[in-house]
Amino acid sequence: MKIAFHGADRTVTGSCHQVTCNGKNILIDCGLYQGGRELTEENAEPFGFEPADIDFLLLTHAHLDHCGRIPLLAKRGFTGEIITTSASRELARLVMLDAAGLQEEEAAYRTRKAARHGNHVQDIQPLYTVLDTLNCLDYFGRKASFHQPLQLAPGIRTTFFEAGHILGSASILLELEEDGHTRSLLFSGDLGYSNRAILRNPAPPPHADIVIMETTYGDRLHKQLQPSIEELYTAINDTFQRGGNVIIPTFALERAQELLYYLRAGVEEKRIPRTTQVFLDSPMAISATEIFEHHPECYDAETLKLFRDGNDPFRPPALHFTRQTSDSMAINRLSGGAVIMAGSGMCTGGRVRHHLRHNLWRHDSSVVFVGYAASHTLARRIIDGAKSVRIFGEEIPVHASIYMIGGFSAHADQAELLAWHRATGQPEITCLVHGEEDTMKKFARHLENTEIRMPEMHQVYDL
Repeated sequence: MKIAFHGADRTVTGSCHQVTCNGKNILIDCGLYQGGRELTEENAEPFGFEPADIDFLLLTHAHLDHCGRIPLLAKRGFTGEIITTSASRELARLVMLDAAGLQEEEAAYRTRKAARHGNHVQDIQPLYTVLDTLNCLDYFGRKASFHQPLQLAPGIRTTFFEAGHILGSASILLELEEDGHTRSLLFSGDLGYSNRAILRNPAPPPHADIVIMETTYGDRLHKQLQPSIEELYTAINDTFQRGGNVIIPTFALERAQELLYYLRAGVEEKRIPRTTQVFLDSPMAISATEIFEHHPECYDAETLKLFRDGNDPFRPPALHFTRQTSDSMAINRLSGGAVIMAGSGMCTGGRVRHHLRHNLWRHDSSVVFVGYAASHTLARRIIDGAKSVRIFGEEIPVHASIYMIGGFSAHADQAELLAWHRATGQPEITCLVHGEEDTMKKFARHLENTEIRMPEMHQVYDL
């Protein structure tokens, strides 16, 4: 029995872990690296294992940094079975197809740019194509139900537990037996926190010998949710009084739906104007919102009641879905009174960069960040106080009001992570992943009665 770490090792993206038992190879997640150009180029590097050798891929959830290299895995030879929850399967399909389309567009753009500069190069190829993504969907097999064990092979059993992070997200338990030895491994996936809107709380984790857990916010506590909601309403009202727009870089999964939930509530409670124009300017977020309506098994009691009473919790009165590029461009003709939600949340791509280019220089507008921003991303540079940023080759001064509202994070904070770890029953070993190295070290100081490891890329441990 062995475990190898091939992603999200002392960094926050690219989750990918490999377990070997009884001659079978199990992968937990296979995500993209996200951030600067250096991280992007790592996506094309070898995985650290042969894709054809992988028998099973267990997917914790559908965020790109957990599922985004699955099409590449299949392209390079994987033919095993992918197992995840029903909601994660639908969302992963959406996320991977969107990523493939963006990669095809980027490759075509770079090819044209090289040609314009007289560089005679062969066509630049995307990491994977839409066709590669459609092909990988053939390998999605059994659907996991929460708390229901699945036998993968002799001596290998898995169980999914609610993680409360995004729709369908799970922590994954692996129970292994080989040559008379037994080991239980618990992968946290990305953990949410309790008492948020829409989703049920993370399930109490089972006890395990070895815990592999995320540490994204392991060094800090989030702002409380209610003050964060109030801060959002204040940012909107203050911006409208100045005559500007509110730009919210938005993650398409969970964050977009949560914001729609609170914008609807804000109008109903007369906390923001009923005339507030809300634009969800993200085809993927629009489709994700529709997928949410298919999976009431993931809702908390309050959200489920809203649906059953005939009220859609994700639709403020003046909501506009903008799928077409022409509709997205038209938004920028609005000088004020609009809340514009667009991807990506870290401003590394998507339509939000166009809206930033049109609004970031305006003193009357605001940019509201409501999620994590990794190092070297455009979002992080703005949050860290850059006086100007380069967008589409143009230097844009930052004059808009900048808000960083932490209470909407879909990730557990330090207190929730520690509580979750305590519930795993004093594991012999705890491997910290999916966090920046300094954050991991700070979090590790709070752990007791467990051997702490912080794996490096492609490091292998004998179990």
